[in-house]
Amino acid sequence: MVNGFSDAFLLEAERHAAWGAAQLEALTAFLPEGPWTADLPSCLYRQGGLELRVAVLGTYDTDEQSWMWGWANPGLRGTEVVALTGAIERYGRTHGIVEFTEEVLDLSGFADPRRAAETLAFAGMGVAEAPGYMGMPAGPGTQVYFLADDPQVPRAALDPVALPRTLITGAGLIGRSAHRVVTGYFDHHGVPVREDGDRITADLPDGRPAEIDFDAEGRISGVRLNVS
Repeated sequence: MVNGFSDAFLLEAERHAAWGAAQLEALTAFLPEGPWTADLPSCLYRQGGLELRVAVLGTYDTDEQSWMWGWANPGLRGTEVVALTGAIERYGRTHGIVEFTEEVLDLSGFADPRRAAETLAFAGMGVAEAPGYMGMPAGPGTQVYFLADDPQVPRAALDPVALPRTLITGAGLIGRSAHRVVTGYFDHHGVPVREDGDRITADLPDGRPAEIDFDAEGRISGVRLNVS
């Protein structure tokens, strides 16, 4: 895929944007400093004394400016370490999202190919419902991306106080549909929403309704927490 992502992919990525950004913050805070190693047959990743179960999400070739999904890697295809990422390919086929079904994607036509690779990793993390990913240098010209697949990794909770920042930050990552960012965030947290024109109302777990308003351009114009 050259010059840009499909609308189907961008809308899917938006669905995970706010949740994913918060979850990556939680993973970053959890991971200790230190060198890393990986034992792929055992699905194990080690960093700073911490050992995590992982899956290989994909690899980015910095010379060719191309992305290969873990499930498509000839040396890993069919092994346990890419089993989780196979779900991404199946999701892509079910929902008609070509970026998830192409084994290798040419990113050289993007203005920022590395950012495009990060966007693929980010969306893949969301589809797999994994609690984060790590992108690490794995030799000259190669960046390998691991999906965390371990209950040790904390899940970012829905924080009502931080909700405005969380939603606005998420809406700024891709910029395709703030509406999808908001509904996707609450869907990840199992929070029901009601839609009425340019407003989405979510019934938060603490009993307070949150109202998110959108302007005529579809941007978030306000986030209010009301007393129930």
